[in-house]
This record gives sequence, structure tokens and C-alpha cells, in this order.
Amino acid sequence: MSRIIYRRRLWIAVLTAALLIGVIGIPWPATAAPPDALTIAITARAFAYAPESIRVPRGARLTLTLESLDTVHGLSLDGHAVEMTAEPGRSSRATFVAEHEGKFKFRCSVSCGALHPFMIGEVVVEPEVPFARVTLATLVISGSALAWFWKR
Repeated sequence: MSRIIYRRRLWIAVLTAALLIGVIGIPWPATAAPPDALTIAITARAFAYAPESIRVPRGARLTLTLESLDTVHGLSLDGHAVEMTAEPGRSSRATFVAEHEGKFKFRCSVSCGALHPFMIGEVVVEPEVPFARVTLATLVISGSALAWFWKR
């Protein structure tokens, strides 16, 4: 192995070690700032919720406000201890932290008419994507650079 190739590989190893140390220095999700608190108003009317689907980031402190426009409706969220009842003119409110990723159905918990069983919506708790994207991009770029320099 010539001296030039040896020096090049040594520099590649040093740069790779520096990149890895930089990646390790990125704050982990447990130490990153929590997402902001979110307040979402849900209206219930004629066997439907508006909005039907809600997307929130994992770790968000979510406040749901339920307002009924026609009769007494309820809202029960699967996987969470959220139970609300609203009458026309009297809204209801519940606050919780969206700790687990996934889709969670919410449904009317008060028998409100013939189509009551079909009054369903969902809360989608999404992963904290920016951190995952930055970590993945760093690993892909450093791996590609390493392969490119090693081959030359």
C-alpha cells in the first residue's frame, strides 16, 4: 500500500470518527424540547365529528374541546383516559399528552340516534420526524462519503 493511499485512508477514518462524534452530540428525543401544546376544537353534529381526523406529533400536550350542535354527544378516545360529554351550548374539554405513536379511534359515548355506532373519528400520533430525518441523513451522507473516498 503506498504512502498516499495510507494517508488518505487515515484522513477518512479521522473524518468518519469526527462525524460519528457529531451525530452522538445531537440531542436525543428524551432531551429535546417537547412539542408545543395544541388545542383542537371538535364539533359533533348529525352522527359525525368535524374534523374527523386529527394529526399530532408524539409528546404533544393536546387539549380537545367538544362542541355539540344538535343534541347531546360524547367523545371517548381509545387508549387514553379521555371521556367528554357536550350539550348544545355547553362545550366540554379534556387535556392529555399524546405519548404513544399510532392511530386512536374516538367515538360517541352517548346514544344519540340511529346512526350513533358510526360516529367515529381518529387521532393520529406521528413520530418526531425531524430528529429521525437528521440522523438518517447524517448516516447516509457519511456512509456515502466514506465509500466514495475509500474507492479512490
